[in-house]
Amino acid sequence: MTQIDGHGGDLALAALRSVGVDEMFTLSGGHVFPLYDAAKKAGVRIVDVRHEQSAVFAAEAVAKLQRRPGLAVLTAGPGVTNGVSGLTSAMFNGAPVVVLGGRAPQFRWGSGSLQEMDHLPIVQAVTKHAETIFATDEVYARLQAAALTALTPHRGPVFVDLPLEVVFSTADGVEATQAQPVPTLEPDPDEVRKAASMLGAAERPVIIAGSDVWAGDATAALREAAEALRIPVFANGMGRGSLPPDHPLAFARARKAAFGGADVIAVIGTPLDFRLGFGDFGGARVIHVTDAPSQKAGHVTPAAAPTGDLRLILSAFASHSGSVAGHEDWIETLRAAENKAKSKEAAALEADTDPIKPSRVYGELRKVLAEDAVTIGDGGDFVSYAGKYLEPARPGTWLDPGPYGCLGTGMGYAMGARITYPDRQICVLMGDGAAGFSLMDVESLARQDLPVVIVVGNNGIWGLEKHPMRMMYGYDVAADLQPGLRYDDVVKALGGAGETVEKPGDLAGALGRAFESGVPYLVNVLTDPEDAYPRSSNLA
Repeated sequence: MTQIDGHGGDLALAALRSVGVDEMFTLSGGHVFPLYDAAKKAGVRIVDVRHEQSAVFAAEAVAKLQRRPGLAVLTAGPGVTNGVSGLTSAMFNGAPVVVLGGRAPQFRWGSGSLQEMDHLPIVQAVTKHAETIFATDEVYARLQAAALTALTPHRGPVFVDLPLEVVFSTADGVEATQAQPVPTLEPDPDEVRKAASMLGAAERPVIIAGSDVWAGDATAALREAAEALRIPVFANGMGRGSLPPDHPLAFARARKAAFGGADVIAVIGTPLDFRLGFGDFGGARVIHVTDAPSQKAGHVTPAAAPTGDLRLILSAFASHSGSVAGHEDWIETLRAAENKAKSKEAAALEADTDPIKPSRVYGELRKVLAEDAVTIGDGGDFVSYAGKYLEPARPGTWLDPGPYGCLGTGMGYAMGARITYPDRQICVLMGDGAAGFSLMDVESLARQDLPVVIVVGNNGIWGLEKHPMRMMYGYDVAADLQPGLRYDDVVKALGGAGETVEKPGDLAGALGRAFESGVPYLVNVLTDPEDAYPRSSNLA
């Protein structure tokens, strides 16, 4: 048995290091000084930000990319409340984030200490678990258990409060146990066989793979299942890239033909939410495969609903011993639809217009993004085009706000991605509206030598709101921004570099300079405000 001594910060960090934490995202505050002291002594990297939301978003990026806990440390009161959107994003996205909050001293509770407030009622609705630890000698065991909760499917954030006297006080001879393994949820074999038989017997089956396929390390099993059963695969979220774009069963553009013509659709590792028409695929029977009972859809009754470890379920699909219908005609039908859609898009990707069309931006990015580049979306219409035109070549390389749709994730996600991958391209795609939420944290990137490329689609409006409001009312309000703002000058002032692009022919050169710069570099592209993303999904 190993025993450790130290103050509450030492014990907290030791517990989190036992589950893989290797960095801390934070904005400085006196309530959490012992956690910084512990990190300095242990050689754990401290990355500080200009707004607490970026600390939590950075921790979320690490948690999603590395499939282990990401750590954010927030000081008491406004430090915690500023991080609530990040916690909520992690909850919606199933990211195992650990947030440690400072807290006013318990021995003086009720006397009006600085930033004295009970955080738990605020964060309980957007976390898997939230607690306050009142004894220093309990910090190690309870934090280790909280991290295990975050990692257990369905994954999600946890919040732990450490009162001032708990984190500053010392404890001797605390038992430092090994972290328990994440429990494996065994699926019901009968439900798995039922789903596999439905897929095997289907004439026109489709698989939709979501973020939990990546989070559950099930991408290889997904590929094996798709190949064994010969089923076309579409993906969303971090499921994108599970099959490379050139795989014969990988599809992206033929969704209308697939969802409208399929007789069985297996939705794996993603909710039946607005992104998938709330699970209404016309006449198709739906199989909903989830990693935990909490993820089962309550508004839809699937024909089969295996729940448990996604690797086990998908491996069982791959080993299905029953009959498998021939799907080659169906695959050829979808491939024809896919190729037709791509041929129509070719002109848009090369559009030589003034102002610049967002599609042309992505046409140029497709030429320069490496296969292992991490692409980050933070915005509305401009980022919707990214989802349409960019096809990740590898799994675990796409980060977007997910179903919560919170703007302001970009700079935090960029920090987490750059720390995860020091040598890859990191590219943030940002609308000019989203830029207003987090661009100040370019200073954090520049000061801490975290180079990324930021491409802003600058159309001077809130496009996701302006165009629909015009259609509904014949006018719009509260949907305009200052046109032509020099966001690149903001980045220069904060220690980075950048340039504004007004002509399509200048995009290639600007992107080349951005990726070669070695600093946070913003390419400010003035795009067409009349160009509206052709949105067809019902968001509510």
